[in-house]
Amino acid sequence: MKRLIFIVVFVLVLQSLPAEEYKDFGKDRLNSSPRHGEWVDIKSGDRTIKAFVVYPERKDKAPAVLVIQEIFGLTDWLRSMCDELAENGVIAIAPDFLNGQKFEDADGASKATSAVTQDQVKAVLDATADYALKIPACNGTLAVCGFCRGGGWAFMYANVNSKLKATYSFYGAPPESPEQVVNIRCPVYGFYGENDERVNAGIPKAEELMKAAGKKYEPVIYKGAGHGFMRSGEQANPNMREGDKKARDDAWARWKKLLKQL
Repeated sequence: MKRLIFIVVFVLVLQSLPAEEYKDFGKDRLNSSPRHGEWVDIKSGDRTIKAFVVYPERKDKAPAVLVIQEIFGLTDWLRSMCDELAENGVIAIAPDFLNGQKFEDADGASKATSAVTQDQVKAVLDATADYALKIPACNGTLAVCGFCRGGGWAFMYANVNSKLKATYSFYGAPPESPEQVVNIRCPVYGFYGENDERVNAGIPKAEELMKAAGKKYEPVIYKGAGHGFMRSGEQANPNMREGDKKARDDAWARWKKLLKQL
């Protein structure tokens, strides 16, 4: 009887917790990291944007990489990705597009992220980019990466910020029209899962647009991987998928080489 009562109470406690708190992962990496990570306030007009920054351990100045969240928001996993980027020698800075909002489940976070407008995306990224370039430890080199919805935003931002030296778009929607690529000045590197035709169906059009505009676009499709493989292929993920793990490893091997070129 006591066991039954314990189980019922445990289930009720879980149901009362925000999904982000008991389903997300990444805190273990953050808590054990030797690198310095911190929350900062960034002014954008009358608005204050929260952002998470992780610094690499190196003796010289480093490039800065803007890290754009998935559709689920600025989760612990995304912050752990910032730490992993910093481990590879760059300053990683992730702005919070949802302004510290918490949600009961992934659906709530997804709806809130979907409501963010393109103008808001640009304003947040512009403010974060300006902040990053003024960090004393930054060497003046700026790049951007994004995952899922953020992967599409990263591709979009390449077209509006001429200061970017590289864009890394992870399984985000590619551009669909010439005006979305005409101003891109940096190379765009795409990372896609084989089992993600919803996104991949747009790659040929994007290749055509980028080629016609004389821009560099290098998409790679990772065999056996699904959408979100950088998250679902992580060892620390309790729901890790083996096919995604290999794709994540292969994507990181490629990404590390690209980061060294900044």
